[in-house]
Amino acid sequence: MNAEPLASWRDGKIKSAIVRFVERITAPGGPDFLPPADRVATFDNDGTLWCERPLQAQLYFAHDRLEKLAAADPSLRERESFRACLDVDVPAIKRLGKQGIFEAIAAAHAGITQDAFDTLARDWINSAQNPKLGRRFRDLAYGPQLELLAYLRAHDFRIFVVSAGGTDLMRSFSEEVYGIPRANIIGSYMKTRVEQCDGVTQLIKLAELGCFNDREAKPQSIDVMVGRRPILAFGNSDGDLAMLRYTVSGEGPRLALLLHHDDAEREFAYDRDFVVSPLAEALDRAAELGIHVVSMKHDWSGVFADPT
Repeated sequence: MNAEPLASWRDGKIKSAIVRFVERITAPGGPDFLPPADRVATFDNDGTLWCERPLQAQLYFAHDRLEKLAAADPSLRERESFRACLDVDVPAIKRLGKQGIFEAIAAAHAGITQDAFDTLARDWINSAQNPKLGRRFRDLAYGPQLELLAYLRAHDFRIFVVSAGGTDLMRSFSEEVYGIPRANIIGSYMKTRVEQCDGVTQLIKLAELGCFNDREAKPQSIDVMVGRRPILAFGNSDGDLAMLRYTVSGEGPRLALLLHHDDAEREFAYDRDFVVSPLAEALDRAAELGIHVVSMKHDWSGVFADPT
């Protein structure tokens, strides 16, 4: 990253809005000054902080895991959700929806300890590659967003990732790639049970959804896990709209941002047509709701960060 804050953000109304907002709430003695404890920012993950096409990394992680399990137990292919992941069957994935697929992913990991899963996730994220772009998934974080995260940290923001993606997978790389502590990852998760294994207390994953953290679940999870309404939120799909509206509905200065993937040359161009996480209502209502639409094509001078 360049030393200059927001160096990969082109000069214009979006960059100016971000800088003015941060200066406004951090100016000592200013009418809109907020103490660091109130400077909460929330970011979606897939499609907001890193690339989510052709499909989210979570689905490829599930595919690789299920392939190993299906080799040992071919009957797993009889379950539609498992088969959809194994075959990367896009129409079936669309029909099942994100929650249905996530439940299948979770069922595939039932019975494993939390520690063992963390090792699996770390090993996978450090080697697996995006099939379209030929780079490791962890190397597809957006450079401008890493600059924004650093800029907010420099101004004493507390930053949280709030995503429908699995909490455990995101925690496997969040500190190294985003500089965001594991404790600040708020995602979907499965229930666990506590067991004593050879004198060691372990958490065992169950095939039961604890929380699918999408749409209205996002502000609910923020309230439970953070205890403060964000003053800044950044998303990229209709699944983030509730979080963005929750943010701008609060009193005082607020900033909500929506990343529009309109750059087919440097990444991908999509919105309403994305099978898993479409962007339609949020895009149509952005101006009405006071949400700033960020154009990847026009507002960013670069897209991907240097490999980590």
